[in-house]
Amino acid sequence: MFAQGGYWHPATPHPRVQEQRSAVRSHSALYVDAGYLLSSAATRLTGSSLRRGIEVNYTALISALTEVVQRDSGLPLLRVYWYDAARDGKANPVQEGIALLPNVKLRLGRIGVDGEQKGVDLRIGLDLVGHSRAGRIDVMYLLSGDDDLTEAVEEAQAQGVQVTVLAVPSSSMRPHGVSRHLLHSADGLDLIDPAVLDRTVTSTPAPAIDPPAKTAAVEPTVDSAPIDEVVPPRPSPAGVARLVPPLTTRAAASHEGGGQVQSASRTPAELSESMNSVARKTYSAWAATASAGQLNELRAGRPAIPRDLDRALLVDLSMVLGEFELSDSMRFGVRAKFWEAVNNA
Repeated sequence: MFAQGGYWHPATPHPRVQEQRSAVRSHSALYVDAGYLLSSAATRLTGSSLRRGIEVNYTALISALTEVVQRDSGLPLLRVYWYDAARDGKANPVQEGIALLPNVKLRLGRIGVDGEQKGVDLRIGLDLVGHSRAGRIDVMYLLSGDDDLTEAVEEAQAQGVQVTVLAVPSSSMRPHGVSRHLLHSADGLDLIDPAVLDRTVTSTPAPAIDPPAKTAAVEPTVDSAPIDEVVPPRPSPAGVARLVPPLTTRAAASHEGGGQVQSASRTPAELSESMNSVARKTYSAWAATASAGQLNELRAGRPAIPRDLDRALLVDLSMVLGEFELSDSMRFGVRAKFWEAVNNA
């Protein structure tokens, strides 16, 4: 079955699935790149990929995604594989809660000294290939946009497995942050229904101006936790948006964020405005949940920018410009705009 834009969306089980049903029970599986899901959901809601700007009802979200996969594939879900990074590879309280959810397998990489994920993509790729060779999964759903997973997808397909990319929609209902190569290799593309994200992802409440006296710490729960802690979900059925417009041929199509233009074609004024916009949104998302002490600490540490903020600035500018590599002048420029946003707040 073909939807608008030429994407194939399997309305019926894969032919190989139908052939095996009489002999072996077939299954589907969902592979979730939490970094992609959370940063994309944060961008959709706050305009910045900074994960601390949102809270997620993980039980509800995972349940909704599970229903999408089972309905779309026509097969029972074997398991949800949840991939994220953690300090020293040790699960935090939210990740531990995710691991306790039914039919969810937590797979952790590490967070490097520079704040970047280490080993997450490798774990996803190894599982895609290993599970396809084991022959227990016939339909895989990959919730990620990483170009580095393209070869793993192709290897899984070579083993007779169907692989569909599941993506977070942008405001223009296009796949946010998904590599063009990954899209071309996959058997199909589905967008998460915006209604699912609207009811499971919310902005992080701002802290009280005059916080009360310190009380016993409350452990974050899986049902509602800030994004910096990592992710998971459950209640009502959710759907996927199937009508996806054709991808633009511009380089920006690799990482959809809403009609970007290649930076090479931008005037200096347009580039400056893009940097301004990214800097303002990133600072606003961070400041919305920062205490007075954290705000003072940020200003006192100038010109150093905390790693999570700096990474969000560079990732978001890369998305807006449609470029994987930013020049030194772009990096320096967006950081300068960030401090302008701080001063003007």
